[in-house]
Amino acid sequence: MKLLVIRFSALGDVAMSVPVIDSLARQHPELNITMLSKVFVEPMFAHMPDNVTFQGVNLDDYKGIGGLYRLFKTLRKEHFDAVADIHDVLRTKILRFFFKMAGIRSAHIDKGRSEKKALCRTKDKRFRQLKTSFQRYADVFETLGWHVEPRFHSIFGTGKGDDSLFSGLADSSEKKRWIGIAPFAAHTGKVLPFETTSDIISQLSQDEGNHLFLFGGGTQEKELLNRLAKGKEQVTVVAGKLKMTGELALMSHLDVMVSMDSANMHLASLTGIPVVSVWGATHPYAGFMGWKQKEENAIQATLDCRPCSIFGNKPCHRDDYACLRQLAASEIVARIYSIIPR
Repeated sequence: MKLLVIRFSALGDVAMSVPVIDSLARQHPELNITMLSKVFVEPMFAHMPDNVTFQGVNLDDYKGIGGLYRLFKTLRKEHFDAVADIHDVLRTKILRFFFKMAGIRSAHIDKGRSEKKALCRTKDKRFRQLKTSFQRYADVFETLGWHVEPRFHSIFGTGKGDDSLFSGLADSSEKKRWIGIAPFAAHTGKVLPFETTSDIISQLSQDEGNHLFLFGGGTQEKELLNRLAKGKEQVTVVAGKLKMTGELALMSHLDVMVSMDSANMHLASLTGIPVVSVWGATHPYAGFMGWKQKEENAIQATLDCRPCSIFGNKPCHRDDYACLRQLAASEIVARIYSIIPR
Protein backbone atom coordinates (compact mmCIF):
# COMPACT_ATOMS: atom_id res chain seq x y z
CA MET A 1 0.00 0.00 0.00
CA LYS A 2 1.29 3.43 -0.94
CA LEU A 3 0.32 6.46 1.16
CA LEU A 4 0.94 10.11 0.32
CA VAL A 5 1.11 12.49 3.30
CA ILE A 6 0.90 16.22 2.60
CA ARG A 7 1.99 19.05 4.91
CA PHE A 8 3.66 22.10 3.37
CA SER A 9 4.03 24.51 6.34
CA ALA A 10 4.62 25.93 8.93
CA LEU A 11 7.95 24.60 10.19
CA GLY A 12 6.68 23.82 13.69
CA ASP A 13 3.60 22.04 12.35
CA VAL A 14 5.71 19.94 9.98
CA ALA A 15 7.97 19.07 12.93
CA MET A 16 4.94 17.90 14.90
CA SER A 17 4.17 15.39 12.14
CA VAL A 18 7.49 13.59 12.63
CA PRO A 19 6.64 11.53 15.76
CA VAL A 20 3.34 10.43 14.23
CA ILE A 21 4.72 9.49 10.81
CA ASP A 22 7.69 7.71 12.36
CA SER A 23 5.33 5.71 14.59
CA LEU A 24 2.96 4.97 11.69
CA ALA A 25 5.82 3.64 9.58
CA ARG A 26 7.11 1.36 12.35
CA GLN A 27 3.69 0.06 13.35
CA HIS A 28 2.57 -0.53 9.75
CA PRO A 29 5.61 -1.84 7.84
CA GLU A 30 3.30 -2.87 4.98
CA LEU A 31 2.90 0.83 4.15
CA ASN A 32 5.15 2.75 1.78
CA ILE A 33 4.83 6.35 2.91
CA THR A 34 5.80 9.44 0.92
CA MET A 35 5.99 12.72 2.86
CA LEU A 36 5.36 15.71 0.59
CA SER A 37 6.57 19.01 2.01
CA LYS A 38 8.87 21.95 1.35
CA VAL A 39 12.45 21.07 0.45
CA PHE A 40 14.16 22.69 3.42
CA VAL A 41 12.45 20.49 6.06
CA GLU A 42 13.99 17.27 4.72
CA PRO A 43 16.58 16.95 7.55
CA MET A 44 13.75 16.22 10.01
CA PHE A 45 12.90 13.09 7.99
CA ALA A 46 16.45 11.91 7.31
CA HIS A 47 16.39 9.20 10.00
CA MET A 48 12.94 7.77 9.27
CA PRO A 49 12.31 4.03 8.82
CA ASP A 50 13.09 2.62 5.36
CA ASN A 51 9.42 2.65 4.34
CA VAL A 52 9.29 6.47 4.47
CA THR A 53 10.40 8.59 1.53
CA PHE A 54 10.64 12.37 1.64
CA GLN A 55 9.66 14.32 -1.47
CA GLY A 56 10.51 18.01 -1.40
CA VAL A 57 8.63 20.50 -3.53
CA ASN A 58 9.16 24.16 -4.42
CA LEU A 59 5.63 25.55 -4.46
CA ASP A 60 6.73 28.53 -6.56
CA ASP A 61 7.06 26.04 -9.41
CA TYR A 62 3.40 25.04 -9.09
CA LYS A 63 1.39 28.24 -8.83
CA GLY A 64 -2.34 28.36 -9.44
CA ILE A 65 -4.70 25.55 -10.33
CA GLY A 66 -2.71 24.75 -13.47
CA GLY A 67 0.49 24.41 -11.50
CA LEU A 68 -1.16 22.19 -8.90
CA TYR A 69 -2.56 20.01 -11.66
CA ARG A 70 0.98 19.56 -13.00
CA LEU A 71 2.09 18.58 -9.50
CA PHE A 72 -0.82 16.14 -9.27
CA LYS A 73 0.13 14.52 -12.58
CA THR A 74 3.68 14.05 -11.31
CA LEU A 75 2.45 12.51 -8.06
CA ARG A 76 -0.09 10.31 -9.84
CA LYS A 77 2.75 8.42 -11.50
CA GLU A 78 3.58 6.96 -8.07
CA HIS A 79 0.20 5.15 -7.99
CA PHE A 80 -0.76 6.08 -4.43
CA ASP A 81 -3.57 4.14 -2.80
CA ALA A 82 -4.52 6.89 -0.37
CA VAL A 83 -3.78 10.52 0.49
CA ALA A 84 -3.50 11.94 4.01
CA ASP A 85 -3.87 15.73 3.99
CA ILE A 86 -2.60 16.90 7.38
CA HIS A 87 -2.58 20.56 6.30
CA ASP A 88 -6.05 21.28 4.84
CA VAL A 89 -5.41 24.60 3.11
CA LEU A 90 -6.52 25.72 -0.36
CA ARG A 91 -3.55 24.09 -2.12
CA THR A 92 -4.05 20.74 -0.46
CA LYS A 93 -7.83 20.86 -0.94
CA ILE A 94 -7.27 21.28 -4.69
CA LEU A 95 -4.78 18.40 -4.76
CA ARG A 96 -7.27 16.25 -2.84
CA PHE A 97 -9.93 17.07 -5.42
CA PHE A 98 -7.68 15.92 -8.26
CA PHE A 99 -6.94 12.66 -6.45
CA LYS A 100 -10.65 12.16 -5.76
CA MET A 101 -11.42 12.58 -9.47
CA ALA A 102 -8.80 9.90 -10.12
CA GLY A 103 -10.59 7.54 -7.73
CA ILE A 104 -8.01 7.75 -4.92
CA ARG A 105 -9.38 8.01 -1.40
CA SER A 106 -8.24 10.69 1.00
CA ALA A 107 -8.73 12.05 4.50
CA HIS A 108 -7.88 15.43 5.98
CA ILE A 109 -7.16 16.97 9.35
CA ASP A 110 -9.85 18.47 11.56
CA LYS A 111 -8.12 21.56 12.89
CA GLY A 112 -10.79 22.20 15.51
CA ARG A 113 -11.25 25.80 14.41
CA SER A 114 -14.45 26.43 16.39
CA GLU A 115 -13.07 25.11 19.68
CA LYS A 116 -9.85 27.06 19.19
CA LYS A 117 -11.89 30.19 18.59
CA ALA A 118 -13.80 29.53 21.84
CA LEU A 119 -10.49 29.09 23.68
CA CYS A 120 -9.27 32.51 22.54
CA ARG A 121 -12.37 34.70 22.78
CA THR A 122 -12.62 37.36 25.48
CA LYS A 123 -16.20 36.56 26.55
CA ASP A 124 -17.50 33.11 27.45
CA LYS A 125 -14.01 31.68 26.98
CA ARG A 126 -13.94 27.86 26.98
CA PHE A 127 -10.65 27.33 28.80
CA ARG A 128 -9.77 23.67 28.41
CA GLN A 129 -7.14 21.39 26.93
CA LEU A 130 -7.83 20.71 23.26
CA LYS A 131 -6.58 17.83 21.15
CA THR A 132 -2.91 18.04 20.36
CA SER A 133 -1.75 18.31 16.76
CA PHE A 134 -0.14 14.90 17.25
CA GLN A 135 -3.57 13.39 17.94
CA ARG A 136 -5.20 15.32 15.09
CA TYR A 137 -2.59 13.91 12.69
CA ALA A 138 -3.09 10.40 14.05
CA ASP A 139 -6.86 10.78 13.56
CA VAL A 140 -6.32 11.33 9.82
CA PHE A 141 -4.50 8.01 9.50
CA GLU A 142 -7.17 6.34 11.64
CA THR A 143 -9.83 7.57 9.18
CA LEU A 144 -7.88 5.90 6.37
CA GLY A 145 -7.79 2.63 8.32
CA TRP A 146 -4.36 2.74 9.97
CA HIS A 147 -4.38 3.04 13.74
CA VAL A 148 -1.23 4.62 15.14
CA GLU A 149 -0.01 5.01 18.71
CA PRO A 150 2.61 7.78 18.60
CA ARG A 151 5.71 6.28 20.27
CA PHE A 152 8.83 8.24 19.56
CA HIS A 153 11.92 9.43 21.41
CA SER A 154 14.19 11.27 19.00
CA ILE A 155 15.00 11.57 15.31
CA PHE A 156 18.36 10.14 16.39
CA GLY A 157 16.81 7.13 18.09
CA THR A 158 18.41 6.52 21.48
CA GLY A 159 21.63 8.32 20.50
CA LYS A 160 22.79 11.82 19.61
CA GLY A 161 23.38 13.65 16.36
CA ASP A 162 26.74 13.66 14.57
CA ASP A 163 28.93 16.15 16.48
CA SER A 164 31.10 16.74 13.41
CA LEU A 165 28.20 18.76 11.99
CA PHE A 166 28.81 21.50 14.58
CA SER A 167 32.47 20.95 15.47
CA GLY A 168 33.36 24.43 14.24
CA LEU A 169 31.19 25.93 16.99
CA ALA A 170 31.66 23.66 19.99
CA ASP A 171 33.47 20.60 21.30
CA SER A 172 31.01 17.91 22.42
CA SER A 173 33.55 16.62 24.96
CA GLU A 174 33.38 19.92 26.86
CA LYS A 175 32.46 19.33 30.49
CA LYS A 176 29.88 22.09 30.85
CA ARG A 177 26.12 22.34 30.97
CA TRP A 178 24.95 23.08 27.46
CA ILE A 179 21.93 25.38 27.44
CA GLY A 180 20.15 26.44 24.27
CA ILE A 181 18.17 29.68 24.15
CA ALA A 182 15.75 30.51 21.32
CA PRO A 183 14.14 33.83 22.39
CA PHE A 184 12.34 34.72 19.16
CA ALA A 185 9.17 33.72 17.31
CA ALA A 186 7.30 34.76 14.20
CA HIS A 187 4.81 37.04 16.01
CA THR A 188 5.08 39.75 18.68
CA GLY A 189 2.70 37.94 21.03
CA LYS A 190 5.24 35.14 21.42
CA VAL A 191 8.49 37.09 21.89
CA LEU A 192 10.03 37.91 25.29
CA PRO A 193 11.06 41.53 25.87
CA PHE A 194 14.71 41.99 24.90
CA GLU A 195 15.56 43.10 28.45
CA THR A 196 14.18 39.85 29.93
CA THR A 197 16.18 37.73 27.50
CA SER A 198 19.30 39.78 28.26
CA ASP A 199 18.75 39.22 32.00
CA ILE A 200 18.38 35.44 31.51
CA ILE A 201 21.64 35.28 29.57
CA SER A 202 23.43 37.46 32.12
CA GLN A 203 22.32 35.28 35.02
CA LEU A 204 23.24 32.03 33.29
CA SER A 205 26.59 33.28 31.97
CA GLN A 206 27.73 34.18 35.50
CA ASP A 207 28.18 30.45 36.11
CA GLU A 208 31.38 29.25 34.45
CA GLY A 209 29.91 25.76 34.29
CA ASN A 210 27.40 26.87 31.64
CA HIS A 211 27.84 27.17 27.88
CA LEU A 212 24.97 29.01 26.20
CA PHE A 213 23.94 28.58 22.56
CA LEU A 214 21.68 31.23 21.01
CA PHE A 215 19.35 30.09 18.22
CA GLY A 216 17.44 32.21 15.73
CA GLY A 217 17.22 33.16 12.08
CA GLY A 218 17.12 36.16 9.83
CA THR A 219 19.31 39.26 9.76
CA GLN A 220 17.56 41.15 12.56
CA GLU A 221 17.52 38.20 14.94
CA LYS A 222 21.22 37.53 14.31
CA GLU A 223 22.06 41.15 15.08
CA LEU A 224 20.12 41.01 18.37
CA LEU A 225 21.70 37.70 19.35
CA ASN A 226 25.18 39.09 18.67
CA ARG A 227 24.35 42.01 20.96
CA LEU A 228 23.25 39.59 23.67
CA ALA A 229 26.45 37.56 23.33
CA LYS A 230 28.87 40.49 23.16
CA GLY A 231 31.60 40.28 25.77
CA LYS A 232 30.41 36.89 27.08
CA GLU A 233 33.03 34.24 26.39
CA GLN A 234 30.79 31.28 27.14
CA VAL A 235 27.92 32.40 24.89
CA THR A 236 27.88 31.14 21.28
CA VAL A 237 25.59 32.50 18.59
CA VAL A 238 24.37 29.61 16.43
CA ALA A 239 22.08 31.64 14.15
CA GLY A 240 23.27 31.68 10.56
CA LYS A 241 26.26 29.40 11.19
CA LEU A 242 24.75 25.94 10.74
CA LYS A 243 22.34 24.25 8.37
CA MET A 244 19.28 22.57 9.84
CA THR A 245 21.15 19.25 9.99
CA GLY A 246 23.82 20.87 12.16
CA GLU A 247 21.33 22.68 14.39
CA LEU A 248 19.41 19.46 15.03
CA ALA A 249 22.62 17.61 15.84
CA LEU A 250 23.70 20.37 18.23
CA MET A 251 20.28 20.44 19.91
CA SER A 252 20.55 16.72 20.63
CA HIS A 253 23.70 17.41 22.68
CA LEU A 254 22.10 20.17 24.79
CA ASP A 255 21.14 19.53 28.39
CA VAL A 256 18.11 21.80 28.04
CA MET A 257 16.59 24.23 25.56
CA VAL A 258 14.74 27.43 26.49
CA SER A 259 12.35 28.41 23.72
CA MET A 260 9.30 30.47 23.03
CA ASP A 261 6.23 28.79 21.52
CA SER A 262 8.07 28.54 18.21
CA ALA A 263 9.61 26.15 15.70
CA ASN A 264 12.73 25.78 17.85
CA MET A 265 10.62 24.34 20.68
CA HIS A 266 9.48 21.61 18.29
CA LEU A 267 12.89 21.02 16.70
CA ALA A 268 14.50 20.60 20.11
CA SER A 269 11.68 18.27 21.20
CA LEU A 270 12.41 16.04 18.20
CA THR A 271 15.94 15.47 19.51
CA GLY A 272 14.70 14.08 22.84
CA ILE A 273 15.89 16.86 25.16
CA PRO A 274 13.87 18.74 27.82
CA VAL A 275 12.51 22.14 26.80
CA VAL A 276 11.59 25.04 29.06
CA SER A 277 8.87 26.59 26.90
CA VAL A 278 7.82 30.22 27.38
CA TRP A 279 4.27 31.23 26.47
CA GLY A 280 2.77 34.68 26.01
CA ALA A 281 -0.38 35.31 24.00
CA THR A 282 -0.66 31.62 23.11
CA HIS A 283 -1.27 28.66 25.43
CA PRO A 284 -0.41 24.93 25.54
CA TYR A 285 -4.15 24.20 25.73
CA ALA A 286 -4.39 24.92 21.97
CA GLY A 287 -2.52 21.65 21.40
CA PHE A 288 0.91 22.84 20.26
CA MET A 289 3.15 21.81 23.17
CA GLY A 290 6.40 20.19 22.05
CA TRP A 291 6.56 16.40 21.80
CA LYS A 292 6.68 14.75 25.25
CA GLN A 293 7.43 18.05 27.00
CA LYS A 294 6.27 18.42 30.59
CA GLU A 295 3.55 20.88 31.54
CA GLU A 296 5.50 22.01 34.60
CA ASN A 297 8.27 23.23 32.29
CA ALA A 298 5.89 25.64 30.53
CA ILE A 299 6.45 29.17 31.84
CA GLN A 300 3.36 31.36 31.57
CA ALA A 301 1.53 34.20 33.30
CA THR A 302 -1.88 33.64 34.91
CA LEU A 303 -4.13 36.10 33.11
CA ASP A 304 -7.82 35.77 32.27
CA CYS A 305 -7.22 37.10 28.77
CA ARG A 306 -4.85 34.25 27.87
CA PRO A 307 -4.83 32.83 25.33
CA CYS A 308 -5.96 35.63 23.02
CA SER A 309 -4.54 34.02 19.90
CA ILE A 310 -3.65 30.60 18.53
CA PHE A 311 -0.59 31.86 16.68
CA GLY A 312 0.30 35.02 18.66
CA ASN A 313 -0.44 37.25 15.68
CA LYS A 314 -3.36 39.26 17.06
CA PRO A 315 -3.00 42.67 18.79
CA CYS A 316 -2.89 42.57 22.59
CA HIS A 317 -6.32 43.23 24.16
CA ARG A 318 -4.62 45.18 26.96
CA ASP A 319 -2.10 46.96 24.73
CA ASP A 320 0.75 46.06 27.10
CA TYR A 321 1.58 42.37 26.44
CA ALA A 322 1.47 41.71 30.16
CA CYS A 323 1.52 37.99 29.35
CA LEU A 324 5.17 38.44 28.36
CA ARG A 325 6.23 41.40 30.50
CA GLN A 326 5.09 39.73 33.73
CA LEU A 327 7.45 36.80 33.17
CA ALA A 328 10.59 37.15 35.28
CA ALA A 329 14.02 36.06 34.11
CA SER A 330 14.63 34.55 37.55
CA GLU A 331 11.62 32.24 37.15
CA ILE A 332 12.93 30.91 33.84
CA VAL A 333 16.45 30.48 35.21
CA ALA A 334 15.09 28.63 38.25
CA ARG A 335 13.19 26.25 35.98
CA ILE A 336 16.37 25.57 33.98
CA TYR A 337 18.27 24.69 37.14
CA SER A 338 15.43 22.42 38.29
CA ILE A 339 16.19 20.32 35.18
CA ILE A 340 20.01 20.57 35.24
CA PRO A 341 21.00 21.25 38.86
CA ARG A 342 24.17 23.22 39.56
